[in-house]
Amino acid sequence: MTITAASATNAEVAAADLEHVFHSWSAQAALNPLPIAGGSGSTVWDHNGNRYLDFSSQLVNVNIGYQHPGVVAAIREQADKLVTVGPAFANETRAEAARLITERAPEGFNKVFFTNGGADANENAIRMARLHTGRDKIISRYRSYHGNTGAAIVATGDWRRVPNEYARGHVHVFGPYLYRSEFWATTPEQEAERALRHLERVVQAEGPESVAGILLETIPGTAGILLPPPGYLAGVREIADRYGIMLILDEVMAGFSRAGEWFAFDAFDVRPDLITFAKGVNSGYVPVGGVLISDPIAHTFDERVFPGGLTYSGHPLAAASIVATLRAYEEEGIVEHARRMGQEVIGPRLTAMAERHEIIGEVRGMGVFWAVELVADRATREPVSAAVIGDLKRRLTAAGYLPFAADNRIHVVPPAVTTADELDQGLTILDAALADTAL
Repeated sequence: MTITAASATNAEVAAADLEHVFHSWSAQAALNPLPIAGGSGSTVWDHNGNRYLDFSSQLVNVNIGYQHPGVVAAIREQADKLVTVGPAFANETRAEAARLITERAPEGFNKVFFTNGGADANENAIRMARLHTGRDKIISRYRSYHGNTGAAIVATGDWRRVPNEYARGHVHVFGPYLYRSEFWATTPEQEAERALRHLERVVQAEGPESVAGILLETIPGTAGILLPPPGYLAGVREIADRYGIMLILDEVMAGFSRAGEWFAFDAFDVRPDLITFAKGVNSGYVPVGGVLISDPIAHTFDERVFPGGLTYSGHPLAAASIVATLRAYEEEGIVEHARRMGQEVIGPRLTAMAERHEIIGEVRGMGVFWAVELVADRATREPVSAAVIGDLKRRLTAAGYLPFAADNRIHVVPPAVTTADELDQGLTILDAALADTAL
């Protein structure tokens, strides 16, 4: 099917898409994709002129909003100057992007390895931990998502791991999740203590001398925006130090303003050995990700060849978008705005909804990174069905609200630049939809 962009309709674009595009994580025959024609700030629109407040940030990556003029201009300027260059060459834009990223990292992080996205960032962090320690195993959590490449998908804990288990040396543990505790805990302190005991026993049972790294999302995102209870991440750091294990924190979704911090771990008093990032570092304007490498690990490869690389590592268009995005975050106070909106608008509004709607079992989050867990029964905490979530998604979209749904949850994850008025408008739509949801 050939379509004319100037006069395209939703039906035409959807038909052309379904004819030729193979979609991820989907049974192809059941798809009905919403065509997006354009966007600005926190709003997108389709080809029929319908407008939507985006409370999904696409895949929780459009942190700076759509079509930020400074970022778009930076990409154009770089394209006019040098559109591509291989990773073996030095490039001023790539160097500046790396410098700006290291400025936001803890002391002792001076090198960045650029990747094409978050999955291969985690892939290469795993490789670095293994080569640095001379060990093989990676411990990660069941409630997690780390990407869809060989080792990253096996490190992932959710259902997507199971049909893709081709990589070796992966072990999973349960992390803290007090609302659905695996440890019979009744307080955050108990949950942290027992989750840490469980982790250490797994390390001991696997053989500490065989464990290269512990890979954790600082705040598990797709798995439910599970804020670590007090002391948990510090306790993981202690276990890693005790057994000579590298701590890898996956900041792909939680980093760069999403949690109201430059890095989410800044709020939890922990220092990792490797940091992976993507999404928010440039709001997904150009595919990019990377690994921030602590100095001891980086020095492992001073005289030893690092056996990894990507044709588009540090692509100049991506680097230009990073430079412009990080400068916008700082100059426009976007990180602080995200933190404030979480504290003053999103958190209070969602808490008030939970008091009114029996369907809400728990609300949790920070910054512009929140989950509303929906239950059929508050006493038993039985999750609502997929049919309930599907109906809620359809009604929200029809009302001009783009939702992010996962399992029995609606994640409230708008761009970090969303204004208080826009948040009020979107949360009012969500409130009304929840009030009308039949169990």
